[in-house]
Amino acid sequence: MSGASFDLSSIGRQFMSLERPKKPKMLVVDDEPDNLDLLYRTFRRDFNVLRAESGLMALDILAAEGEVAVIISDQRMPEMKGTEFLSKTVPQFPDTMRIILTGFTDVEDLVEAINSGQVYKYITKPWDPTELKAVVQRAAETYDLLKQRTDELRRAQAQLELMNAIVQLAGQYDNPEACLQPIATAYREALAADGCVLHLVDGRSLTASGSCGLGEAVAASLATDPLLHQAIDSRTMQGAVHSATERNTALEPYAAAGVQAHLLTPILFQDRVLGVLSLQWQQPRVLWEDELTLIHLAAQQVGLVLTCTRFHPVVV
Repeated sequence: MSGASFDLSSIGRQFMSLERPKKPKMLVVDDEPDNLDLLYRTFRRDFNVLRAESGLMALDILAAEGEVAVIISDQRMPEMKGTEFLSKTVPQFPDTMRIILTGFTDVEDLVEAINSGQVYKYITKPWDPTELKAVVQRAAETYDLLKQRTDELRRAQAQLELMNAIVQLAGQYDNPEACLQPIATAYREALAADGCVLHLVDGRSLTASGSCGLGEAVAASLATDPLLHQAIDSRTMQGAVHSATERNTALEPYAAAGVQAHLLTPILFQDRVLGVLSLQWQQPRVLWEDELTLIHLAAQQVGLVLTCTRFHPVVV
């Protein structure tokens, strides 16, 4: 890679290790309170366990809490069978692992549910706690793998869209100023940011800019942000993020806008700083290694676009 230095160790420590992972969520559903209490006690150390006494109550909990990693449901319940309840969770939460607790007489319902992909595993009653724990552990690991692959695919698609957008912008505008806002918008969408500002730079002074979302509210504070000047002088990414236990003083200028994470990336061409990109999030943001690499590579692409539009305007 040429141009800006790219040190994952410094930026990555801030954006990739914000806090300890939270316990995964589990929903247990049974119309017998004793069974609910037993399931809660079995899994409360490793999971954030939610409890429901019916399928209808469980659907309300999911609507309020969102996706859970694992659902354990009894099959025989009044109003709604376990398999019927689980089938209703599939469209909105396809990655959730579903486990059914059943007697030996419910084979027909189980076969249909398993064949349709609605149930990951069934456990016969009375269950063996050791066996149930092992099944739930495997289910949680499978859920994590599914979410990881889904997130990787989503990031790969976003990365492709960003690079394509930047390439297309190179041929659409006849001056650098005109393409700033479209590039800022493409970055914001690809990185799921709340705001973005792309500033042209003359020495250490900011000139023209394009912004979108939250970026419009923070643009005025950028000129006096020491991190921005560090990004220009060092030609490296600079970032600040609030953690669960400590607030970062570098984000104080943006407190009114609710900025919880801020990343600044210099835009270079042949080691000359042409601009600075500012990305803001209103929640502490985890940036994966491939996302940081994308930001760096796309910044190099933007540097080329700004140079091309400055010296080779579009001929109409």
